[in-house]
Amino acid sequence: MQPPATPLPPAAQAPRSDTRRIQTRRSGVHGKGVFALQDLAEGETLIEYVGEVIRWKEALRRHPHDPSDPNHTFYFHIDEDHVIDAKVDGNSSRWINHSCKPNCEADEDDGRVFIKALRNIKAGDELFYDYGLIIDARYTPKLLAEYPCWCGAKSCRGTLLAPKDKASKPGKAKKHSAKKTAKAQSQPGGEVLKESAKKSKKKPGKKD
Repeated sequence: MQPPATPLPPAAQAPRSDTRRIQTRRSGVHGKGVFALQDLAEGETLIEYVGEVIRWKEALRRHPHDPSDPNHTFYFHIDEDHVIDAKVDGNSSRWINHSCKPNCEADEDDGRVFIKALRNIKAGDELFYDYGLIIDARYTPKLLAEYPCWCGAKSCRGTLLAPKDKASKPGKAKKHSAKKTAKAQSQPGGEVLKESAKKSKKKPGKKD
């Protein structure tokens, strides 16, 4: 008789995909989107952002995913050396759209990224989180126009880029939250969008 299996840690139990609770379909905001098929509770882990984990050197080689839209990628940075490429072995999490007033957030846990509900979400609602893209370059009208936001929220910034004051003070974040950020990196032929999961310290045992 085999001994009972050792329980997996909480992060490993989180769903990689869940077609019973969420579904990808056309979005009224932009392209494809992800929608709740049933009521979702605040704090609930909805899906893991997955894909092939590669080094940034390889990510630069693969960029852009879509030459016709080079500022759009499925990269999610997990540390200074590695990135998740959700174009390879990714799931529906890669289609979650941005909003300046999101109902979800991306949390990083030991090198893995999980999408969680920020508040109760009703069946039929589209899921959003704030990409908070950060680019080291000065924000010019031309640059802002390259990263437009169509979320329609009253508090809409008009761009996927994070405000410079917040972008320059990452240490003020209190939650163990994974935010997509972007850094323009020079390479032959142009720039690459580098999306990053920003990490902040979290007290052991404290639940977000």
